Amino acid sequence: MSATVHLPGGEAYRLRGGRGFPRPAGPSTSRVAYAAAHVVADPGAENVPGAPAAVDWERTLAFRHHLWSYGLGVAEAMDTAQRGMGLDHAACRELIRRSAAEARAVGGRIVAGVATDQLPPGPTSLTLIVDAYTAQLAEVAAAGARPVLMCSRQLAATATDAEDYLRVYDRLLTAADQPVVLHWLGDMFDPALAGYWGSTDLDEATETMLHLIKDHQARVDGIKVSLLDADREVDLRRRLPDGVRLYTGDDFHYPELIRGDAQGHSDALLGVFAAIAPAAATALAALDAGDLATYDEVFAPTLPLARHLFAAPTWHYKTGIVFLAWLAGHQDHFTMLAGQQAGRSPAHLARLLVLADAADLLPDAELAAARARAYFTVAGVAQ
Repeated sequence: MSATVHLPGGEAYRLRGGRGFPRPAGPSTSRVAYAAAHVVADPGAENVPGAPAAVDWERTLAFRHHLWSYGLGVAEAMDTAQRGMGLDHAACRELIRRSAAEARAVGGRIVAGVATDQLPPGPTSLTLIVDAYTAQLAEVAAAGARPVLMCSRQLAATATDAEDYLRVYDRLLTAADQPVVLHWLGDMFDPALAGYWGSTDLDEATETMLHLIKDHQARVDGIKVSLLDADREVDLRRRLPDGVRLYTGDDFHYPELIRGDAQGHSDALLGVFAAIAPAAATALAALDAGDLATYDEVFAPTLPLARHLFAAPTWHYKTGIVFLAWLAGHQDHFTMLAGQQAGRSPAHLARLLVLADAADLLPDAELAAARARAYFTVAGVAQ
């Protein structure tokens, strides 16, 4: 078999294939790291826009075992799993139940998203929002996962000021039976979340969120922040109460944020870790050992890939995640829920292919090339 692919524009690119990354003995000892995992669609089902999600459960769960095998935790039913872009609440509930059971079987770490997506889109009452969150909190607790209180599109559409956010979250945290992970997803990931925490001024929103955490410190494990603003994240983590983690969701600056400085570091809850799990595990093991040179060396080539993967429109990064999972052999097709495989152009995915190869993330060059040739042929690029 050949490892050469003809890319859009006529370039003949020869894949070199991954060098292979060793599996660590266990999870990182110096950082807590979760990978937000995608779901594998059933390629024979009607996974078209508006249709109920049809999931290939065997492949979906196998991918979670891949992440656990590299010492990473799984962040389940988050936006990487196409929540809000094809994965409906019924499928989320089943996904959390199945994944949590698999996590128990292998001793893997798992957190799971809690949202209000069983409600219709648009404004509603704060009481119904609290009830929706509460019902999903019970589902996650019953499954045995730690909850992540995801941002609510319905709350963003309903709340009139910061006090409305505080009323909702105060009720949820007061009733929580275990520490939860809070969630701040910027509007670059989901435009419906603009103005979350009651203001489009991020300084004001930060003050509201910090007020909430300080009032409920014992019930907050940490907060995942996905604003793609490294300076703001560093400032925020320095202001968090003792014992509350900052989980970086910054797919543009994660090496420096996880590495940290003399005043602290970020832990990780990242979509990009689903695509770079072997490299991330090697980098984190080096960090545990105090080998910063290897940490920097391993992460360095993953950063251009991550920045391309999450380029605007950022919410379509899921397409690239699934494309790379297909090329790396984790699934047998490039089909997504709601037809989202059309979310990125052939030119975008061609660049992603080259960057993944440069980062040693395609372990079988010939397999990846054969699949890439099939994709680009359908896209009209002669091979």
